Amino acid sequence: MAMSQTLATDGPRGPKPRHTFSKRNIFIYGTLFVVAVYYLLPLYVMVVTSLKGMPEVRLGNIFSPPLEITFEPWVKAWATACTGLNCDGLSRGFWNSVRITVPSVILSIAIASVNGYALANWRFKGSELFFTILIIGAFIPYQVMLYPIVIILREIGLYGSLSGLVIVHSIFGMPILTLLFRNYFASLPEELFKAARVDGAGFWSIYLRIMLPMSVPIFVVAVILQITGIWNDFLFGVVYTRPETYPMTVQLNNIVNSVQGVKEYNVNMAATLLTGLVPLVVYFISGKLFVRGIAAGAVKG
Repeated sequence: MAMSQTLATDGPRGPKPRHTFSKRNIFIYGTLFVVAVYYLLPLYVMVVTSLKGMPEVRLGNIFSPPLEITFEPWVKAWATACTGLNCDGLSRGFWNSVRITVPSVILSIAIASVNGYALANWRFKGSELFFTILIIGAFIPYQVMLYPIVIILREIGLYGSLSGLVIVHSIFGMPILTLLFRNYFASLPEELFKAARVDGAGFWSIYLRIMLPMSVPIFVVAVILQITGIWNDFLFGVVYTRPETYPMTVQLNNIVNSVQGVKEYNVNMAATLLTGLVPLVVYFISGKLFVRGIAAGAVKG
């Protein structure tokens, strides 16, 4: 009886429930809403403009939905938009970007993963110096290296070719990817590595049979970072390639800034959306794995 009276006087225990419309929640959700509008409003304008004909675009109401939906701007942006004497749209640049991105991603991630594995688990003489040089390389501005790399590619006969640009992207992606893989492998239980060494496993056996199966999240992180960085690159593409090997971003710039004929804003918007479609799809497909890879140790020091 005394215990029940004590409980009755004490009242409910635990933290006080928060109100749905508290000042804190209003501030958080209000900020998120403003940020979402900031990023989604330009995307909305691009989509609706790309679905309008030029007579409707000239009316000037960029926020109104299209009265009559047309996909002609998308077709023209892909296949017939002109950049100088070439009128093949973004299609040529798209396939050039694919031929640049795929080997660059594979090559850079393959080498960087081995580098990170060696730096994390195999302490060799000069490993700390090598790692320091890589970290310094990650913070060197690209503009400093443009002209020397032009000379190097010219001397080895790869300037203006897709192969030369693949080498450039692979090299510049190496420092940050090595850091990611090194930190991830260092976060794995050291006992697994020691047990494999006791069993007689060597460098490549441990890497292929133990480390790789456990490293899917960090590989997804590396793939997303590389695809996004390489696909969206403009600087290297315009410097190290020629008109016939321009990637998609350079083709987009040439279409948007073309001074020939009438300025077709609907075609420009469609071309912009087509260029950004690949990284967008990659993020939608792999977004959860990307967050999981970061949380699993990608940024642990």
